[in-house]
Amino acid sequence: MKAIVNYATDPDSVEIRDVPEPKPGPDDVIMEVDTVSVCGSDLHQWKGGHSWPVNYPVVLGHEFAGRIVELGKQVIGFETGDRVTSETAAVIDPQNPLTKEGNYQLDPNRKGFGYGVDGAMTRFVKVPVRCLHQVPEELPLKIAAVTEPCCVAYNAVIENGSVKPGDRVLVLGPGPIGILCGLMAKVGGAAEVAISGLPSDKARLSIAKKLGLIPLTEGIIDWARKEDGTGVNLAVDAAGVSATLRTAIDAVRPGGRIAKVGWGPEPIEFSLDPLVQKNISLFGSFSHNRPMWEAVLRLLTSKRLDPAPILTETWNLSDWRDAFEAMHNGEIVKAQLNPQERN
Repeated sequence: MKAIVNYATDPDSVEIRDVPEPKPGPDDVIMEVDTVSVCGSDLHQWKGGHSWPVNYPVVLGHEFAGRIVELGKQVIGFETGDRVTSETAAVIDPQNPLTKEGNYQLDPNRKGFGYGVDGAMTRFVKVPVRCLHQVPEELPLKIAAVTEPCCVAYNAVIENGSVKPGDRVLVLGPGPIGILCGLMAKVGGAAEVAISGLPSDKARLSIAKKLGLIPLTEGIIDWARKEDGTGVNLAVDAAGVSATLRTAIDAVRPGGRIAKVGWGPEPIEFSLDPLVQKNISLFGSFSHNRPMWEAVLRLLTSKRLDPAPILTETWNLSDWRDAFEAMHNGEIVKAQLNPQERN
């Protein structure tokens, strides 16, 4: 079967290859992929700009949904034909203390789809049954295929960011995660949510505006302090560069919170003393666990959270490069692929 394979660390080391169809272990299922979404991490591996270890060669893709076509011998609770989506932690250590307390996403030995084990940018993918979630009939699989990035936003804004009704929130970086964090802040009751970007982010900021977010390319600190001069309750750094973290520290009010969800290798070249002076809580926010997935699936099914406006274009697997380029260049927010070549 055809698959999008990342085969080396060098830039542009991604291509379509023929790979064998997977066989299920006793606790696995084989899913026929309906839709797989492109993540920023897929683009980083394509461009050779990632900071995590990759088990080359590997099939890309960790945001996906589809139908079960084969069951392992010990699988219970699921049937062939079930509509499902999957978490990303394909391999975990069951004896790790973090796994035992339910925080398996923080297991340092975890391996995820698309970098540690073969992912879903292909027709069939092997998935451990513990990773699966049922997708209600009323929830399109196209939407279910972005449950994972919605969970990243849920963890950053709701769980870690503790957004409250009436809060003012600033999101830095109008990529998919940034826009989803903005939407999640609105779900959590934030009164005002602004999202900042560069002038070159015009297309993405336009979509953000249609979703009820306030787009900013300048005057960020002025907007943050416009109400009482102190700043926002919560800032979300979804860009992952040194400059945006500095802006977040300037923009947040004393006693406020900063969620850093964006990855980036840049060194910090400024003083962190304002964190102390302003009594700011700065925390990293990584991944998600099963309760978060169930909560997000309920939000998606009820349409309290509706990411459909950012899912504007879908490509066949063979046209993957066009999809990657469109997303990398900021022409669209989120690209999706049809592994079954339906177009």
